[in-house]
Amino acid sequence: MKCVKKRLGLTATLVLYVFVIMVSAMLLSWIFMAVLDVAGIMDFSGLRRPAPEYGGVFHPFRGFMGLVAFSSVFGVALSAFLSKRTLKPIRKLIDATGEIAKGDFDTRVEPQGIRELEQLSISFNKMAQELSSIETLRSDFVNNFSHKFKTPIVSIRGFAKLLREGNLSEAEQREYLEIIIAESERLANLSTSILNLSKYEAIEIVSSKAPYQLDEQIRQAVVILEPKWSAKDIEIDITLDEITFCGDENLLQQIWLNLLDNAVKFTPMGGTITIGLSEQNGTVKFAISDTGVGMDDNTRAHIFDKFYQGDKSRTHAGNGLGLSIVGRIVELCGGSNEVESEQGKGSVFTVTLLKH
Repeated sequence: MKCVKKRLGLTATLVLYVFVIMVSAMLLSWIFMAVLDVAGIMDFSGLRRPAPEYGGVFHPFRGFMGLVAFSSVFGVALSAFLSKRTLKPIRKLIDATGEIAKGDFDTRVEPQGIRELEQLSISFNKMAQELSSIETLRSDFVNNFSHKFKTPIVSIRGFAKLLREGNLSEAEQREYLEIIIAESERLANLSTSILNLSKYEAIEIVSSKAPYQLDEQIRQAVVILEPKWSAKDIEIDITLDEITFCGDENLLQQIWLNLLDNAVKFTPMGGTITIGLSEQNGTVKFAISDTGVGMDDNTRAHIFDKFYQGDKSRTHAGNGLGLSIVGRIVELCGGSNEVESEQGKGSVFTVTLLKH
């Protein structure tokens, strides 16, 4: 016969503990009385002789043991009742945890019970809320990921079929080929961004650090993206202090490129982008502001989430990964991000890094 080992429930465990404590206390009391009796310090011999006033019928020892038995039964029953009431909030938490495990992230528990259990309930509700937010982001990530990949693939396939069928003018062929090339580059950039983000998320410590001119690196980023901001006739206003910074040069380059690219994307024709770099109290501050469309509070709260785009109309090209990469790299470097924005009045992104 196979024995099944089961763990005692919380109530049974507490009751057992109380019972053991009570019995142990009574046994220790009895042993202590016996030691005192043998040592002659106190005389408990009357407990072992019949009481003459009761005709030798009643034994005080038996009465004492009856009292012990009654106290034990009453104590266990009372402990079971009180522990059941005390552990009621824990049972609710256990049930709620089971609902969370099934995928119901809207489950909440009412804080009640003793102080520690109330704090546990509050922490549980916060955890459930965070899990609900993470599940929403995961769902959005999958949907956006599918859309980002499907759109260029469908476009490439459609124009390739048109080219295969022929009967197109030379101008149409060139146009369709340009679209295919552009969509292919878009797909390649998306794949590169995803791979880079995955790589940065897998990194825990930045080990390859070396001193270099940070201001010169930012100037190079502006030059690299010159075709984009020149095409929109955007004015670039740069004020950079000469700063020697110790860090991973290739890693930090991604911050400036993505922030500048984001500013160019949302700045209208003829707008202005202002870039500043300064050193303050052992920290390096990089700020980039634009005269673009700005964003509301909800968009600002999720701006560093994967694939998140405040522009639901998708009128601005992008894959929603650039700022996610920025956020992760800044985190790896032990820095911080700040975003100030107002709809219709542009945005200001500030990156603060510790100067090593």
